[in-house]
Amino acid sequence: MYPAVLNNVKAKTIILFGVAHKARFLKLENQIIFDSYTFWKEPYGNVKVSPIREEIIKRLPKDIYQVNDSMQTIEHSVEAIIPFLQYNNHEVQLVSILVPYMTYERMKEVSKHLAKAINDVAKKNKWEWGKDYALVISTDAVHYGDEGWGTSDLDFYGSDTTGYKKAVKHEYEIINNSLVGELTQEKIHKFVDYTIDKKNFKKGIWSWCGRYSVPVGLLSTLYLEKLQHKKLTGIFVGYANSINHKHIKVDDIGMGVTAPANIHHWVGYAAVGYK
Repeated sequence: MYPAVLNNVKAKTIILFGVAHKARFLKLENQIIFDSYTFWKEPYGNVKVSPIREEIIKRLPKDIYQVNDSMQTIEHSVEAIIPFLQYNNHEVQLVSILVPYMTYERMKEVSKHLAKAINDVAKKNKWEWGKDYALVISTDAVHYGDEGWGTSDLDFYGSDTTGYKKAVKHEYEIINNSLVGELTQEKIHKFVDYTIDKKNFKKGIWSWCGRYSVPVGLLSTLYLEKLQHKKLTGIFVGYANSINHKHIKVDDIGMGVTAPANIHHWVGYAAVGYK
């Protein structure tokens, strides 16, 4: 799914919304997270952090963000995407923004400020959205099964063939009802309702790891749309999961198993592009 959607991203500067998997250990919530690093180590050489990171930060209210290198260092959702962006453009530069637990109201507040900051910086640099800079959101879809998820119970429909089919059907329902078609606040809110407990914003009810990064990234996109008088449409690129295709053998290069992939433990992958 990575190349399927990211091959369409041609901009040199990428604002990348990532997951903050370990946010609870660092007690992070209701703020977006930047880093202070200067580059990322990648296959074709170092990927520079864009200087617009500082330009964006200085335009934001101080209570909606923090710079936390510890959180950025232990997070893998940004690292997974950068090599595909670098493959398409060896000169690519990056601004990494991690999104921890956040209420929907806070998401809207943060995204409005972030969209305005991005728009101001783009205007200053005379950049065109899609050509000079782009927004990318990192997420896996559902994490599913009754084994290997610690204390979490993630077999929502059961860990058998029937449960698997129902889970995949639910995945497509989320994608079609909240991510595809005209981008609207109602659809983004619907995605939040699909994935986050209404009574406890720190609790997921359908285990997309990007249940915070997706709405903040899309709300930022929506507000940026309004500032630039544009209309974006979500286009379904593809859906897969870790057990619906043959596995690629990698024993010969010394790679081991990072996670089980079977009817009791699998992960979904959704790819949607906006233009």
